[in-house]
Order: sequence, then structure tokens, then C-alpha cells
Amino acid sequence: QVQLVESGGGLVQAGGSLRLSCEASGYTDSARDMGWFRQAPGKEREFVAAISGSGGRTYYVDSVKGRFIISRDNAKSAVYLLINSLKPEDTAVYYCAAAALWRTGGPGTEEYKYDYWGQGTQVTVSS
Repeated sequence: QVQLVESGGGLVQAGGSLRLSCEASGYTDSARDMGWFRQAPGKEREFVAAISGSGGRTYYVDSVKGRFIISRDNAKSAVYLLINSLKPEDTAVYYCAAAALWRTGGPGTEEYKYDYWGQGTQVTVSS
């Protein structure tokens, strides 16, 4: 059974940084496309960042470009999201997602391209 567990969220002041982690278990091949999504209060879940199985390609939503960095360590079956220059509008529950190995075409920005999801970690940014 595939499990994704996020950690690293918390309460931080605007301008601060956080590093979110996502550790995967339950599959042997961790070199699969991974993504981070977030859901703010009263809003739909949105794409934040994605990384290819090898780590060679990354994608970001425009609102986080230059502030967020997605990375991975396949040896640890882990994906990370470094969040810098936090803003109050970054407040949300952040979810890690993993794609099935059979998916091709590179990491997607749409939820349906991911097959496994974590429970989320709360990030709250105070002004």
C-alpha cells in the first residue's frame, strides 16, 4: 500500500521560510513524477510544483516561481518543497502527490495525473 506522509508545516511569519518533506513508502521504484498541491481555506486545491522522476525537470505555478524550490532524493523516496519569502496568501494545506509509473509525458499540473496523495501539512503565514 502506497503511503505519502508530509511534514514540515507550521506557523511562520511573513518573509520566513519552511521546508516541507514528503516521504513515500509502499513502492519499490521511487523515480516517478511527484507534485505538490495546496488548498487554501475556502478555495479549491491548486497545483504548486512538480518534479520528474529523475529530478531533471521541474514546474511551478507562476505565483511561486522564484520563491519555491522542489527537489527530491530517490534514495530516500522523498520529495521536498523549500518555501522562501512566505506570504500570507501561501497559507494552505500542502499536499504531496505521486504519479503511477505507467504515466508518461512528464510531471503534470493537473490533479488527475497523480494517483497517490498524502494527508497534507498545514502552513500558516502570519502578517
